[in-house]
Amino acid sequence: MDSPSLRFHLKNSKSHTFITPSPTLFANNSNNSNSINFPTSFAKKSRALFSKMMVSSSAPATAAAPITFGFKNLMETFTVDVHRAENRPLNVPLIAPFTIASSRLEMVENVALRIELSNGSVGWGEAPILPFVTAEDQKTAMAKASEACAFLRRCPSLTLGSMLEEIAAILPGHEFASVRAGVEMAIIDAVANSIRVPLWRLFGGASNTITTDITIPIVSPTEAAKLASKYYKEGFKTLKLKVGKNLNADIEVLQAIRVSHPECQFILDANEGYNSEEAVEVLEKLNEMGVTPVLFEQPVHRDDWDGLGYVSNIAREKYGVSVAADESCRSLADVYKIAEGNLADVINIKLAKVGVIGALNLIEKAKAAGLDLMIGGMVETRLAMGFAGHLAAGLGCFRFIDLDTPLLLSEDPVHEGYEVQGATYKFRNVKGHGGFLHWDNLA
Repeated sequence: MDSPSLRFHLKNSKSHTFITPSPTLFANNSNNSNSINFPTSFAKKSRALFSKMMVSSSAPATAAAPITFGFKNLMETFTVDVHRAENRPLNVPLIAPFTIASSRLEMVENVALRIELSNGSVGWGEAPILPFVTAEDQKTAMAKASEACAFLRRCPSLTLGSMLEEIAAILPGHEFASVRAGVEMAIIDAVANSIRVPLWRLFGGASNTITTDITIPIVSPTEAAKLASKYYKEGFKTLKLKVGKNLNADIEVLQAIRVSHPECQFILDANEGYNSEEAVEVLEKLNEMGVTPVLFEQPVHRDDWDGLGYVSNIAREKYGVSVAADESCRSLADVYKIAEGNLADVINIKLAKVGVIGALNLIEKAKAAGLDLMIGGMVETRLAMGFAGHLAAGLGCFRFIDLDTPLLLSEDPVHEGYEVQGATYKFRNVKGHGGFLHWDNLA
């Protein structure tokens, strides 16, 4: 039956097609729990006019069957009109320096985005910056985010899909992928707020919880053992160990953790730090210790495709260890190359590498190619990591989840949002992301 409180307003080209539903309007379709059910009748104009939606509150209850409405349909049918768009620096101290094989981070220096639509709905995004990993530094990211925000402020109303295409043209490729991800997050969050749907439902609704690993950066064996014990008591069953800077030191750290924490599962992340022979040697030494990692992430340089395939083959066939491509996988072409050459078993999806839409495309192609999926991030607050978590929970297709970096920050600038219970994140049934920043505090 049509809800009397629902109206889709069809307005001129400079207005915003928006929804004013009752809080209980949205429900799961009994035939498809991974969708949003609009118990109303729709009439759609041509896509040449951006497929605007109309609902007649006077239509008979039996006029049409319920229509399922997910993210892909939303790209074609929801019209976005931006009223305000702004970006500001998002600087947050770490509990301790975060050292990996390729860089060392003393403080998070990301970029926050706030987008407000003409209906008053607000969306939040974050562009993560990690030196030598993301292409942008904070100065570049701020400049490009300002450029994108200026475009959005002067842009006429467009369908969600068309607007995201325009953003991809302004922020193309890997060079500006992190900023593109932040802008996409904010736009999609604003739209989800408009239709009063949690992001995890918008992305499929498979679950509203995820369980993450937690990362131990490159530290001394003593410090690594302390962190392992601390995290195990907090409920983390999988530890991700940063390695790749010094092979012998890495083995000492692994031995120390194994002694203090024999029950845990290990993910090794070399961040391109080894050559192929060193990577195989690490696996040999771990095998002698009776340790089998559940995953070996990016063992060699991103462009060493032969080395990646060599390590993957030995890890798979001799030790039963899966290898993940992270830095080596930054495009659809990379996914195809990895799949065709059997160069890795797992693809690590990061929004900051390819953007939100790019990530969805990579996920689809990787699944079709039979590759397993991991989701990770840079060093991010609960803003960007929460968005990735919503996506992971909603899709429900990730074998490995590595969304822990907000736990490494000494402050949490994000208000509300998902609940943290040890290694488990629970996403509430509230509209959009559910979290927000006090914007004036970032000025």
